[in-house]
Amino acid sequence: MTLDARLADLDALLRPLPGVLVAFSGGVDSGVLLAAAVRSLGAGRVVAATAVSPSLPAAELAGAEEFAASLGVRHERPRTDELSRPGYRANAGDRCAFCKTELVEVLLPLAGRLGIDDVVTGTNADDVVAGFRPGIRAAAERGAWTPLARAGLTKDDVRAAARRWGLPLAEKPAAACLASRIAYGVPVSAAGLARVERAEAALRSALAAAGLPVRDLRVRDLGGDVARVEVDAALVDEVAAGVDLRTAVPGFGRVELDPRGFRSGAMNELLPDPVRYR
Repeated sequence: MTLDARLADLDALLRPLPGVLVAFSGGVDSGVLLAAAVRSLGAGRVVAATAVSPSLPAAELAGAEEFAASLGVRHERPRTDELSRPGYRANAGDRCAFCKTELVEVLLPLAGRLGIDDVVTGTNADDVVAGFRPGIRAAAERGAWTPLARAGLTKDDVRAAARRWGLPLAEKPAAACLASRIAYGVPVSAAGLARVERAEAALRSALAAAGLPVRDLRVRDLGGDVARVEVDAALVDEVAAGVDLRTAVPGFGRVELDPRGFRSGAMNELLPDPVRYR
């Protein structure tokens, strides 16, 4: 199918809805879904909801607020408390399931209070077949659904749609939640999430000062006061040669650079039995 055909299918899914609440993380997938809903229904029948918690970087919330305002939609910022869930804090391979459960169980009542029946997420067609997505299953079991995936829109399709529509987040790098930086088995805490956020902000600033503006960057908490840095693969050698990571990455006793560069979902590689959580 062509992009035009898939976008037509997406419109056909959205247009009959009386209203919709979009779980808007601030990323390109949920941003394109939000824009598509506005195109199909009009801004007055669409609500964006960005969950606010220690796992959301402050910069992501600011960007989400700006984007929602540009579309003219109501933007709700409900608080979620995934840290109150023992399964989330324990940080086993199914951590995302507890996070998405908390999210949907907060958004469904919010939608109900607003007179909206449909809560949708930005899961795309590639996400569904990725093989390691316990959060997708948890969200679906609790009543959220996935228009992008149902319309067959892949990651590349989503980027292409964002460019076609002139959306400012078209080239935005992937920005998973802060908990995704913490190795499975290392307990998640508010302090640990804040430490990762500070470390990434400091490292990005240090790289920019060194003339190495980076697109994709992660500081991974491996436990034991050890951090692993991932940057764009093309910049690995320059970072290794020109940046003192121990100084540039505060809050950790030891900092190492991953020679393979940034990889989305790199923490999944450390799971001894990933199939268990599929």
